[in-house]
Amino acid sequence: MDRSFSGRGLNSVPGQVRMDFFCLPAWTSAFPLSLLLAGALMTLAGAGAGAQNVRSSPKANAFPAGDAVSGKRIYSSHGCYQCHGGQGQGSTLSGPRVGPDPIPFPAFVEYLRQPAGQMPPYTSKVISDAELANIYAFLKSLPRPASARSIRLLNGDEKTAR
Repeated sequence: MDRSFSGRGLNSVPGQVRMDFFCLPAWTSAFPLSLLLAGALMTLAGAGAGAQNVRSSPKANAFPAGDAVSGKRIYSSHGCYQCHGGQGQGSTLSGPRVGPDPIPFPAFVEYLRQPAGQMPPYTSKVISDAELANIYAFLKSLPRPASARSIRLLNGDEKTAR
């Protein structure tokens, strides 16, 4: 029998599921914990955004001119594609989608310099601001994927399936 640190079984409290150091209501066992945490973070972010009166200025979303061709080379040579995919499409197993519409450039730079999670930091000693501008230009240059409605096979078109 699995034992917790208190010596009780994992499901020793009726109506609750014991998970390592804390107990959750039984209904949460049907939902991944990450989904619950993501919902809580989005709720908190929405509450904080409503409390702030921030105006977006054109400079806040502006980014320095970069070269998309050089950006693609740098994106590949630094191994960005290994987690985020060759077209920035991301993966649920490795890294999030980063293109074709990346986050605003200042946030992009800040996250690369001080990332969260498993992503390694890319300090200015590793990638210069000019190289980041090139990577950003590459990500901005990526075409948007086709909508699911435009893919006939996904919409039950029998003729395409054969």
